[in-house]
Amino acid sequence: MARIRRGESAAFRQLIDRFHGHIFQVAYSVVRDRTDAEDIAQNVFIQIHRSLPQYESKGLKTWISRIALNKAIDYKRKLNRRREEVVEDVEVAEGNRPFVASSIENDVLTEVIHRDRQARIRAQLDLIPELHRQMIESYYLEEKSYDQIATECNISLKTVESRLYRARQWLRTHWKEEDWR
Repeated sequence: MARIRRGESAAFRQLIDRFHGHIFQVAYSVVRDRTDAEDIAQNVFIQIHRSLPQYESKGLKTWISRIALNKAIDYKRKLNRRREEVVEDVEVAEGNRPFVASSIENDVLTEVIHRDRQARIRAQLDLIPELHRQMIESYYLEEKSYDQIATECNISLKTVESRLYRARQWLRTHWKEEDWR
């Protein structure tokens, strides 16, 4: 570390060679993506270089691991915030047709994904037993309340609740979550 502090690039290269695999593993354990973990590892070495004046020559591997872990967690939080923003943009756009997004590429891609998902859902809905399909369409697609469904179908509120419960159970049994990601 003293050699690195003096500016010896060969010493810093040795540090990189020695800890790259460990830093990658720490980052990968958080983000679960090889490319992202590589990017994080590069940022960790930049942060190590910047933080050298604060290093107190105690537990080098622990210090490096802590930096890697914090960088990976920060990256994952940032990624999750971006996903939430995209979901919010899509929700806003779906509620305010015509579809408007910040860029034309995102606009087209999101619309294509939305239409594809809707088509797949409609195709799958045809496979659901009629009674379940009626409840699912009324509640989820038409966004009707339990009271509205009960009134339209001339059934009790408890019957709507139990039919929706059975419809959800049917979906859980017959549809795989991976198909909808």
